[in-house]
Amino acid sequence: MTTTTTSAPHPRHAMLSGWGRYPLSESDIYRPDRIAELQAVVSGNSSSLIARGLGRAYGDAALNDQNRVVDLTRLNRVLAFDPASGLLRCEAGVTIAELLDVFLPRGFFPPVTPGTRFVTLGGSIAADVHGKNHHRDSSLASHVTWFDLMVASGEVLRCSREENAALFWATVGGMGLTGVILELELRMRRVESAYLDGELIRAGNIDAAIEAFERLDAQYRYSVAWIDCNSVKSALGRSILNVGNFATLAQLPRNLAQNPLNIAPKLSPFVPFDFPVVNSLTVRMFNAVNYAFHREKPGHTIFDWNSFFYPLDSIRNWPRIYGKRGFVQYQCVWPPAESRAGLVEVLEAITRSRRASFLAVLKKFGAQDGMLSFPMPGYTLAIDFPVTDGMLEFLDTLDAMVLKRGGRVYLAKDARMSPETFRAMYPNLSKWQAAKALADPENRFSSSLSRRLRMTE
Repeated sequence: MTTTTTSAPHPRHAMLSGWGRYPLSESDIYRPDRIAELQAVVSGNSSSLIARGLGRAYGDAALNDQNRVVDLTRLNRVLAFDPASGLLRCEAGVTIAELLDVFLPRGFFPPVTPGTRFVTLGGSIAADVHGKNHHRDSSLASHVTWFDLMVASGEVLRCSREENAALFWATVGGMGLTGVILELELRMRRVESAYLDGELIRAGNIDAAIEAFERLDAQYRYSVAWIDCNSVKSALGRSILNVGNFATLAQLPRNLAQNPLNIAPKLSPFVPFDFPVVNSLTVRMFNAVNYAFHREKPGHTIFDWNSFFYPLDSIRNWPRIYGKRGFVQYQCVWPPAESRAGLVEVLEAITRSRRASFLAVLKKFGAQDGMLSFPMPGYTLAIDFPVTDGMLEFLDTLDAMVLKRGGRVYLAKDARMSPETFRAMYPNLSKWQAAKALADPENRFSSSLSRRLRMTE
């Protein structure tokens, strides 16, 4: 790829935060329209820089306090698509929402999607996002054949499993610290409908939930559970599982089969102001009502794609329910042999602390590559905690529980982990540091996250 010399766009100085609204930082923000402008931003200034997409990393991964941030959302062109192979070539600023708008009516769905469609593909590679099908299909990077990476010198390198392989695996899950992803090739999945055929299952405790995941592992590509973090004793970890596969035309009711790839848009309510409704009483009430309301239905259920994959996207500005101080989403994973004991230990600690949330999710992970990728085979728990007095110290105690069982915490959602804990949880750090040093010898690409965790030391 060749670029022409041009000047960098003029930055605006503004306050930024992650999706959890904690912490806050000030930065000079550049928003290039063309690759040449981006190159001028990257190579024309030696101060610290980090790329940013739609800002859906929960913590400080896409923040760069008192330094530079480059917003890539204008670099979002779809460049080529082959319907025979499903191979899509596009710029990294393309979002999953845009892919769905363009390709779902044509019978194609992203191979992996996180719990929101409002993320860029570049950011998704940098965080190596996972979805409800990780136990079958691994993370998004498993379906990316190559990407072009602009390194600190302004040079653009093609990265794949065969070409610049170490840089490929350092960038996957590398939180934007090896360079700026420009373009990529992704293999989309062909589907017959925009609906899923599946089941809704109530599990009375954590053992029943794990048994259901294991029993249905080979039957369903997608599986996820909402988990009640207020339940105790014999009901500890009671859950509601949603499992499903994309429905074929033969599985759809006649009225849906007539137009299987189009679903009428729904109204999206929004939270207009900060309204902290999360406390021990409201959470306990919500969890009890939610578990009672979701009665297990006999036989199979048809879900539309939006409500199955993106239930929170239906409420705009939903982080405001946690109030002005924001929240931290804590996501951890344990290896298979430690998952049950780890879940019990952490759930009991959360219950004792009275810090539970009504947004708690349990999933099963499968195999995973990547130097700093978060997933590993086992079970993962994600839960939101409002920022309150003592919350950070409480999460330190959860870190210790997770670490002693060989688990780790997700960097894309972290806002407070210590450097020592990070090093213990990510044993491939030295390999990642070696690859980063070759691509970015002066450490121009850095972030609030990387400095807090001392990732290059």
